[in-house]
Amino acid sequence: MGSASSVTVPYAAYLRVYEPLGAFPEPERTHWERYARRAALPCAQDELRRSLADLLPTPPVPVPVHESGDAFVTFQDGVLCVCPWRTRLRGWLALEELSESLPAPVLDAALPPVVRRQAEADYERWQERNPDARPWIRTATWQVPLRWFVLFSDEEREYGKPGECAGEGEPGRDGLVLRYRTQMVQARRRVARGLRTLKDAIDEGPLIDGLVDVGRWLEEFHPRSLVELDYGGLVHMVPEAQLAEDHSAGDTAEGLAALRAGDGVRAGRAYERLTERWSAVRNRQYAN
Repeated sequence: MGSASSVTVPYAAYLRVYEPLGAFPEPERTHWERYARRAALPCAQDELRRSLADLLPTPPVPVPVHESGDAFVTFQDGVLCVCPWRTRLRGWLALEELSESLPAPVLDAALPPVVRRQAEADYERWQERNPDARPWIRTATWQVPLRWFVLFSDEEREYGKPGECAGEGEPGRDGLVLRYRTQMVQARRRVARGLRTLKDAIDEGPLIDGLVDVGRWLEEFHPRSLVELDYGGLVHMVPEAQLAEDHSAGDTAEGLAALRAGDGVRAGRAYERLTERWSAVRNRQYAN
């Protein structure tokens, strides 16, 4: 690899769905079956570097011209499971989110209006041909959204070097991996139970809205899929001692259990641990 490929691109976490090979129609199924036999497969860092490289030209290319033919692959009980990158679709979705989160002058400086209008027009035409398309990967920068932790239990936490974790890893700093993996049926069950608990306790709010959105997204996939939360590049910015003590899925489960039991004090403590931990991570975005 060249020098550019050795640069680590950090600070993004991922929620991924790996569908069994049989969930894909032909000829895509055959493509992924052959793809998985390759000697070397790209990782999340490779995907990020390619995306960032498109932003270097003038004008920048906010969305790839062609869809990626790459994917993440893993085996579950001997069955090949595939998580397509779909970087073009995710680029369009990210552009929509960017338009909602940045002030207009900043957005115009980074991505001129004419570039954004062209991307929006391309997306509209593409949607007409692909009305049921959805991404297999959700990305969050500078944080892991708390709603993602609802899908997992502390027992499903994997922390260490790739060789110490089951299956393939996306090694970060010093080869560290911090991720959770669970069966789709478990993730859906936890979302449904978490929603019932939250609605009984607080009626409405952004956490409920976000969890509803995640639940709808999960329903789009095969019931025997694998769901993964990968800390990705966040392992580069959080001190290793803090990573080792990070049991956010366990804190989330404890908070929900306390709410079900009517123990507001214990629920508050769990929520406080979560908000303090992730506020500290997000604040690093503004540090020198």
